[in-house]
Amino acid sequence: MSKPPDKTAMEATITFIKTISMDGAQGRLKTLYDRIKGPDGRVDNILAAHSLRPHSLEGHMALYKNVLHHNANLTPKWFLETVGVFVSQLNDCSYCVDHHFAGLRRLLNDDARAERIKAALDHAATGALIETDALSPREIGALAYAAKLTRTPSMVAEKDVEAMRAAGWDDGGILEINQVTAYFSYANRTVLGLGVTTEGDALGLSPNNSDDENDWGHQ
Repeated sequence: MSKPPDKTAMEATITFIKTISMDGAQGRLKTLYDRIKGPDGRVDNILAAHSLRPHSLEGHMALYKNVLHHNANLTPKWFLETVGVFVSQLNDCSYCVDHHFAGLRRLLNDDARAERIKAALDHAATGALIETDALSPREIGALAYAAKLTRTPSMVAEKDVEAMRAAGWDDGGILEINQVTAYFSYANRTVLGLGVTTEGDALGLSPNNSDDENDWGHQ
């Protein structure tokens, strides 16, 4: 049985609660940190926020990897990131907006288009309609569903799913949009409820090896 980490190995600057640093991690936490660390050897603060309960870190990463970074998803990853950015805007979670817009920009590989998408989402977050030539009507339909599920989840009805079908989504794609929307609401509340900051984070890293669901390394 591994001994508890020394208190000097714990940090408080990245969250409201204590966290265990990479240097101070032992046992199960050290194993998980080694699986998810980025090229610089650091772990994103949203993940380090789980360090006092490594089992919840493991649960978070399994959900994140399978919902957003799995090769069985048919929706392009850049658009799943777009949904995540929009949900995070609606929840006023700048941490997730900053991280996932950086990921969106990298995946889209078109900075001008990425900026047009971001401007349209910024405007829509105030309650306006999404209007941009940077997204298709099909994609705008999915974002409308994500917005309603985020703002007023109890008001979502079968007609909202029918509207997504009419926009060109099949039921598997609708499920993917639903799960990404739900995941980001969870991640946003993890960040906001624990005061997670981007201090020291490398923005836009993610477990990009979608062909291996067990590869959690951030690249």
